[in-house]
Amino acid sequence: MLLMVTMGYVLTYLLPTKQKSVIFSIHSNQAFFIAQSGVEYAIRYSSNQGWRTAATLVGLNTPPVNQRNLGNGRFTINYDNITDTLTSTGEITGATQRRIVKVANLTQFLNVLILDPASPVPCRNPPVPPPTPPPIARRARFYIKYVGTNSVTLNAFSATWIANGANRRLTDIYMFTGGAWVQKYTGTYASGGGSVNFNLGGSSQTIAPNEVIPVLTFWNFNLNNANARNIIFTFLTPLGDPYVFHLDPEGDELPAC
Repeated sequence: MLLMVTMGYVLTYLLPTKQKSVIFSIHSNQAFFIAQSGVEYAIRYSSNQGWRTAATLVGLNTPPVNQRNLGNGRFTINYDNITDTLTSTGEITGATQRRIVKVANLTQFLNVLILDPASPVPCRNPPVPPPTPPPIARRARFYIKYVGTNSVTLNAFSATWIANGANRRLTDIYMFTGGAWVQKYTGTYASGGGSVNFNLGGSSQTIAPNEVIPVLTFWNFNLNNANARNIIFTFLTPLGDPYVFHLDPEGDELPAC
């Protein structure tokens, strides 16, 4: 009897302890994944803001950008521009468990295509044509640059613009590569028509690190003040990674070249 009572006492002591240890493990895992979410958030937020360099990425440390509530916890991010390191801390409300995830060389995670800031701004009706072009008044030109350490390959696009007419279509896309204008697409693409593969010029375009590629696009209508507005191009990789270019973010028309 005494032995059974003793065993029962020991069990009643061990069960709550075991339950507490399980809760600690659950909170630990939750804090870890919240910290991982902080890393993904920082990368996406930086990309949306156009922050690519250590000097601009310090904006991640500014409240309320640097902290977000998530479920029953929150993450806090901090960027060190000296070491180019992002730190994300995940924690569960009311618990002491947390995990810290460090991402070294954050700028390498932001390898993206951007509108080249050193080139002329996006504009309509450029004077320099590719071979046998459509009429000059139907063109738009912009320059894209790959900011990264590895090359990127594009093989598809999508686009939207102010249509001002149901039958207005994008007809051609040229990219300047290898010292010449190379046609990458021809067809009758409607605004918002979803992603479409390149169908000319090797059906793809590879861009090396820091390479600048001029792009010419053509429509079946003249670009003027009424319809050269809100033009957005998205180029995609074979894996479907999108790179978005707002040619006219102000929505007040593309300027003439």
